[in-house]
Amino acid sequence: MSKQFPGVVALDRVDFEVAAGEVVGLVGENGAGKSTLMKILTGIHRANSGTIAIDGVPVVMHGPGDAARLGISIIHQELEVIDTIDVAGNVFLGREPHWAGPLRLLDRRRMEADTERQLARIGAEISPRTIVRRLSTAQQQFVAIARALSMNARLLILDEPTASLGASEAERLFLVLQDLRSKGTAIVYISHRLREIETLADRVVVLRDGRNAGVLQRGEITRDRLVQLMIGRPGSDPLNTPTDRRSRLPAVALAKAGLQVDRVRTTRYPAVEVSLTVNRGEVLGVAGLIGAGRSELAEAICGVGTRMSGRVLLDEEPVKIESPRDAIRAGICLVPEDRRGRGIIAPMSVRDNITLPALRSYARLGLVNRSAEKKAAAEVATTLTVKASSIEVPAATLSGGNQQKVVLGKWLALRPRVIIFDEPTQGVDVGAKAEIHRLIRRLADDGAAVVMISSDMEEIVAESDRVAVMHEGRITGILDRAVCTPESIMQLAIA
Repeated sequence: MSKQFPGVVALDRVDFEVAAGEVVGLVGENGAGKSTLMKILTGIHRANSGTIAIDGVPVVMHGPGDAARLGISIIHQELEVIDTIDVAGNVFLGREPHWAGPLRLLDRRRMEADTERQLARIGAEISPRTIVRRLSTAQQQFVAIARALSMNARLLILDEPTASLGASEAERLFLVLQDLRSKGTAIVYISHRLREIETLADRVVVLRDGRNAGVLQRGEITRDRLVQLMIGRPGSDPLNTPTDRRSRLPAVALAKAGLQVDRVRTTRYPAVEVSLTVNRGEVLGVAGLIGAGRSELAEAICGVGTRMSGRVLLDEEPVKIESPRDAIRAGICLVPEDRRGRGIIAPMSVRDNITLPALRSYARLGLVNRSAEKKAAAEVATTLTVKASSIEVPAATLSGGNQQKVVLGKWLALRPRVIIFDEPTQGVDVGAKAEIHRLIRRLADDGAAVVMISSDMEEIVAESDRVAVMHEGRITGILDRAVCTPESIMQLAIA
């Protein structure tokens, strides 16, 4: 299979196969071609060359409808739900059941019953009648999973399905996948969480730069072997070799308070009531289970959500924040969890996305100096190693990890006093994770107060100077790095 986009060879003669009742892991760095290959298999893209065969018979797909009719279903990395309709409507979108013969009345009872059944399989306590916009990102991910399961596909493709899920929710999904495998469903599992690949996969196919890099059988799958094939050289997973920052703790502890949150309270579900302090030069990790209120706290601080009461102080001085514009002007920036929906403007170019928040700094008398703007954007893209044929290509054409780099890059020119990262490495490969972690540390070393919200326990433990743990909208404890372990975090998260 080969596929070219303008200026980019996404796939170069890639071979891939999966058998009934088999789980095949598909791994590779961002931009390796994984999502492109799966989009071809589901009729979203047309290949420039190559063939697709099911049961040995070549097939041609002109769109996702053809793939669905052939029994192929996909759960995309980027959430694809319609937030203005209810859960049942999303699960049955495009294949709604009807009754009353020629009257073709919508069979809501059947839709809701089947939706409830699919949600119960993965332990999601969500009403089929709930409007999707009222759900958290994790709950919306459950809706996407339920939709795929309801189609009873012969081939199920999962692209980073646990990126928005907590450990217990992910474990329930793994049990469902094992049940599907035992019943003969062919499963392709794409993930940058290599431990999941080790646990689930019968076989792993590795892509690198749009080409086949190797295949590992069940007994050969190890993190070191996977990383070696992904990056093309021997080495260990960068996440397993975090920088030891214990020597920084005394200096951080003595630093001036950069951000203070004083009894900030919201009524938006889940309700939040929090006080905390983040020092300049510190990375404060925020951990907790899905629904603990971590993202809601970040949005309240940055003027995105509704804050009912409480104060936000910068360098011990109160600041009035009623909108994201107020927060940005004060020097508080948010890298949101939903990068595609809230972090980038997908149709706009990489250059436009990077320079948009600081556009005034490239203008004189209301006219933008395009040369200066391009130079600044190019420097940021180079610093963050954004993989794109040009900074003029639409951000939508980039891989998920490179889109995340663009989201991070747009705040660099503003030199933020406080920067909040909400799931900063969600859905990015091991190499990009290491680069993002270095950027986070550099921002802290330059004097910013950094808040890092993450569901990745390894990331929280390795990259934080202190960790605040949330449960049901409140902080149940703050752990110093010296005593911070996955076990100590979990004890506070379920308090």
